Amino acid sequence: MKFSFKNDYSEGCHPQILEALVRYNLDQQAGYGEDQFSLKAKDLLKERINNQNAAIYFVSGGTQANLIVISSILKPYQCVISASTGHILNNETGAIEATGHKILSIEKKNGKLSPSDIIPVLENHKNIPHQVMPKLVYISNSTELGTAYSKKELEDLSVFCRENSLYLFLDGARLGHALTSEINDLNLEDIAKLTDVFYLGGTKNGALIGEAIIINNQSLQEDFAFNIKQKGALLAKGRLLGIQFLELMKNDLYFDLARHANQQAMKIKSALLKKEILFLSDTYTNQIFPIVNHKLIDVLSEKFEFYIWKNIDENSSAIRLITSWNTNEQAVDDFIKIINDHV
Repeated sequence: MKFSFKNDYSEGCHPQILEALVRYNLDQQAGYGEDQFSLKAKDLLKERINNQNAAIYFVSGGTQANLIVISSILKPYQCVISASTGHILNNETGAIEATGHKILSIEKKNGKLSPSDIIPVLENHKNIPHQVMPKLVYISNSTELGTAYSKKELEDLSVFCRENSLYLFLDGARLGHALTSEINDLNLEDIAKLTDVFYLGGTKNGALIGEAIIINNQSLQEDFAFNIKQKGALLAKGRLLGIQFLELMKNDLYFDLARHANQQAMKIKSALLKKEILFLSDTYTNQIFPIVNHKLIDVLSEKFEFYIWKNIDENSSAIRLITSWNTNEQAVDDFIKIINDHV
């Protein structure tokens, strides 16, 4: 059976979560997120971000989180700005557009936006009222290319957005991996202070399902629960999500799992660098994009699954390797051995 480096959600959940779900299975609890587990998990998150005024909602997945947040924040004539690599552009089947909101795309090779990228978009949308109004900046951390924002980069973007009356929304499907990368200088409290809304992803980091939407801007909190319900995201058995986030937040399990995933990716990256293999982007999270020849791809494909991300030339392509909280040392060692034997 092949070992998969295709994604970080092929795994089940961490055993600690499964044990908790079984342990509390017969307990009767209030529904719709009012159970004791969801309430405790929200309290823990508020402590971690140092913001007792935050509003927190648990939903089942990332596309659902993006759809609900963006559609609830924007007025019908407003639009969202995203890097060309953004998940909302490439992997959500037009979910945002289906709610009536245009996405303005900015071409970025590293997946990260900066104020200088956004200025031309604002300049080109001054034909009022004949054009859509840019109102929300969507970013992800880590990005779809495995890159991560530094504190300075996020601060600059946050200041720019506030000076230009733009909301800043951070997709945190892989936020754990960004915050535990070896070059990271951000923490959850920083993320909360610098964004209007973000979400903390569980699906790709040890949970069965689940993302925690955290609304820091109090002006955006009113009536948000109506949007959750209307979009079919308010689970009757909300404790399914509450139990998972409570376990993830206790004793830093969430960050331990993300750190493990990063370490496995960096182990592979280090071995590839020693063979002078180039990368599509320089990443320090659990996604790496080495550029390898087609013969090596064929050999690796015999034992491993991964995506061919981009064709570079007739002889080589960039592949995407994603490690997870459950990626084992043996699989990584076997992958590296093939590299050492054939390069």
